[in-house]
Amino acid sequence: MEQSLTQYDTVIARCKELFLRKNKDYGSAWRILRLSSLTDQIYIKAARVRNIEEQGTSKVSDGVEDEYVGMINYSLMALIQHSLGSDDRQDIPVTELAPLYDTFVSETRQLFRDKNHDYGEIWRDMRISSYTDLILMKLLRIKQIEDNHGQLLVSEGVDANYMDIINYCVFALIRLEEQESL
Repeated sequence: MEQSLTQYDTVIARCKELFLRKNKDYGSAWRILRLSSLTDQIYIKAARVRNIEEQGTSKVSDGVEDEYVGMINYSLMALIQHSLGSDDRQDIPVTELAPLYDTFVSETRQLFRDKNHDYGEIWRDMRISSYTDLILMKLLRIKQIEDNHGQLLVSEGVDANYMDIINYCVFALIRLEEQESL
């Protein structure tokens, strides 16, 4: 489990570095996006990964790893956006944004620890393509929740689904890294 946590932290550090660099370039322009638009952005990336997995090639230079990193960061943006609720500030200073990012990473990492404990790292035996399918399923669930204006009878909300997406992306990036080092 300690190795998995170290790998998890390495993946997230890579994602956060990119998030902060892009924030320096663009600020928090993503704040203009509604939650449904962030969901669709993640959906686009997941669908592209699935197409690449099925076709075996891509024509755009961004690799599958870049798409998983993007899905992590867009999911964190969605969690931040959701938490800010009616706060309509367009520009969030990095001194406020970075701690929000870290808070949701911490909650998501704890979820990873808890599930990893219960499931015994079974994710290491799964196909990477299964992570993609699970991400797409979670996105379809989120879209349904959004279409239902958040009204749920027995299901977990959008936050839990975004956190699962982050963790599936981390699994994929860890596994891809391990495959490259073989």
